[in-house]
Amino acid sequence: MTATLAGCGGSTGSGDVTLRLVAADYGDSKANSSQKYWDELVKAYEAGHPGTKVEVTVYPWTDVDRKVKEMVARGDAPDMAQIGAYADYADKGELYKAEEVLSIPVQADFVAQLTDAGKMNRVQYGMPFAASTRLLFFNKKLFAAAGLSAPTTWSELAADAQALKARGVKIPYALPLGPEEAQAETMQWLLSGGDGYTDDVGTYSLDSAQNVATLTWLKDDLVGKGLTGPVAPAKLNRADAFAAFARGEVGMLNGHPTLMKMAADKGVKFGMVPMPGVSGKSRATMGVADWMMAFKKNGHREQIGTFLDYVYSEKNVLAFSHEYDLLPVTTSASEAMAADSGNADLTPFLDELPSSQLYPVGKTSWAAVSADIKKQIGKAVSPDGSPAGTLASLQQRATTMDSAG
Repeated sequence: MTATLAGCGGSTGSGDVTLRLVAADYGDSKANSSQKYWDELVKAYEAGHPGTKVEVTVYPWTDVDRKVKEMVARGDAPDMAQIGAYADYADKGELYKAEEVLSIPVQADFVAQLTDAGKMNRVQYGMPFAASTRLLFFNKKLFAAAGLSAPTTWSELAADAQALKARGVKIPYALPLGPEEAQAETMQWLLSGGDGYTDDVGTYSLDSAQNVATLTWLKDDLVGKGLTGPVAPAKLNRADAFAAFARGEVGMLNGHPTLMKMAADKGVKFGMVPMPGVSGKSRATMGVADWMMAFKKNGHREQIGTFLDYVYSEKNVLAFSHEYDLLPVTTSASEAMAADSGNADLTPFLDELPSSQLYPVGKTSWAAVSADIKKQIGKAVSPDGSPAGTLASLQQRATTMDSAG
């Protein structure tokens, strides 16, 4: 794409420009750090765009959102940030609209579900950068030994878990509702129960009858029957659940593409199926997206747009997705990945993306509500827990925070 297409407007300055990007690290070692990905991309970009330099600083996920927040607070916002949430910055008027920086073909190429999730008040500010969906993973060896097939309903999942427990499987179903990522496991179950965090018009509906029924079933039919292993769900984190699956100790759990490599590296044979619903396939799977955003502070709208058009080229989107076992955020790259037989293991995740449902990231209250869920939801399924009471409390606080804006 040419610079004249990007952003549909002129430059706010002339001469050499240095763009600053703060990005999250998706790697698990120095060898595959995201810094390496960005360094190679920037080198190629600068070779074809004299007059524009791009400086990329990569931080681990534990730090990157805070780093950007601190930079913005002291009046030193980067030109771009690739982090976990955009709504707070959009709400304060600190971001360019996507249409102000991206060329029309690039903006139109985003997967529709992700475009919608990047909107606040029907205007897109968040540009999806990485995506994944969830599937139910099961240990083929453990299932075969018990004569089981992959479950398609909740009752089948519970029966399979009971059979695995009878054969001495340590964790028939891993239910990570610990503080690391409880909001993800919870949302997947709420979706499979027919509801979710918000209703059709985007209002929080955590304490709906369907959601209460879902957590009550988990409490009574899985946790209460000892089918979730020796660690209480409220204390089990996602990373620990994944590690246990890779050790062959888990019969089933919800997972994203990263788990495939973890399990394969340890020699665990696994299958993947859509998350079961009450009486059939769940109406939707959970989707997750991370976001790119462009800050107005430094006024480099045209240069930002030209660079982001390059970032979102099919070649670069595919390169990033392949490097980190993530799903492409553009339709063109998704179609290219689906057509490549070498990506067969990611096809089930790709198939789920168009109908996936994402966190309500367009709400400025979501970060606080998510933190509340992480702290409280595990208690709901404990032996003395109250699904209805916990959800009612979460709903009250969510409504208050949403009203506060």
